[in-house]
Amino acid sequence: MKPDLKRRSGGIFRPFGVCLLFLLIPAAVWAELPIPSIQIGVGQATSPADVGVALQVLALLTVLALAPTILILMTSFTRVVVVFHFLRQALATQSAPPNQVLVGLALFITFFVMKPVWQEAYDKGLNPYLEEKISFVEMVGEVEKPVKKFMLANTREKDIALFVKIGRDKRPENHDALPLTTLVPAFVISELQTAFIIGFLIYVPFIILDMVVASVLLSMGMMMLPPVMISLPFKLMLFVLVDGWNLIVGSLVKSFGV
Repeated sequence: MKPDLKRRSGGIFRPFGVCLLFLLIPAAVWAELPIPSIQIGVGQATSPADVGVALQVLALLTVLALAPTILILMTSFTRVVVVFHFLRQALATQSAPPNQVLVGLALFITFFVMKPVWQEAYDKGLNPYLEEKISFVEMVGEVEKPVKKFMLANTREKDIALFVKIGRDKRPENHDALPLTTLVPAFVISELQTAFIIGFLIYVPFIILDMVVASVLLSMGMMMLPPVMISLPFKLMLFVLVDGWNLIVGSLVKSFGV
């Protein structure tokens, strides 16, 4: 049977197969299966509590929509993934490791680093709210505290002062009074600054190795041979001998105070 005929016949007989499945299962079985009912509607609020619930649902949907941005800009993810990018560029291994591996590793390192922060936010904020011990506003405040504490510990005073000055807002009495709209951008540029410093330190030994290889090739008159092609095996050997992944990942995690 030709492929087109097989595809057409499959498309024709597939609905019949579904109908046959419904016919073969006894009606008593269908009657016992718990089929949920879904109701969607918009009605007029009868009390302020109804409006509060709607606003809470709207806030939750907004947080879910911004979850990727929160993960990237309010956690350790930015520093880790930028350092991994510089490492791959310094090794000159093109696309090895691939982006999927680097981003996946950066995500799991982020989960490891942020676990104490998220655990504290859950214990003091989300869990009491789910048990109806605190209000929604109190829950947001308790969840915000450990996150702000983590960002403040990894943000330079210079960057905080920059955004406070740009915002032209009233100078906060202390760090705890800083709004997230000021703290988050300051935290991001501090993370980028730290990541670039680590990237420079990673580049230095590999640049020296490239210069040595280029000098040797030039002295041998092999000017047409790309130095990167010769230095790549030596870079990989050096990286493996010093246990590079263990050294870099360990230093990254320790740089967050974990």
